Amino acid sequence: MSQLHVVCPHCHTTNRVHADDLGQAPDCGSCHQALFTGAPTNVTATEFERHIARSQLPVLVDFWAPWCGPCRMMAPAFEQAAARLEPRVQLVKLNTDEAQGVGARLNIRSIPTLALFIGGREVARQAGAMGAPDIVRWTEAQLSRTGATA
Repeated sequence: MSQLHVVCPHCHTTNRVHADDLGQAPDCGSCHQALFTGAPTNVTATEFERHIARSQLPVLVDFWAPWCGPCRMMAPAFEQAAARLEPRVQLVKLNTDEAQGVGARLNIRSIPTLALFIGGREVARQAGAMGAPDIVRWTEAQLSRTGATA
């Protein structure tokens, strides 16, 4: 039975979880809250780096800003997608106004932008607002293309 590193959406501690237990509502060993909430996690630049570098699950990131109309329109769809993609994929939201350095380093030119990270590397990117079924379909297609299994 293999173990995966999963970053807690609450305290951002890295946890070891048996792959077979992902669907069994595992809790964080540090804060004892659920590792999978069925909702995206808002992260700071530091927390973003931790999730990308330490999680062995694919991480889908929504780069957004509060002033962006399409970002606000896509927010409920991203929430719905989280409920469908977890625990195979962790979903996080990064406010590019608050984390301008990350946006610049990753060359985020328009928002909303979705980026899929696997093993600390960006493997796919999609700009523009999408509905929940499209987010799920796009993410699953990228996971299939890269051979990622979670």
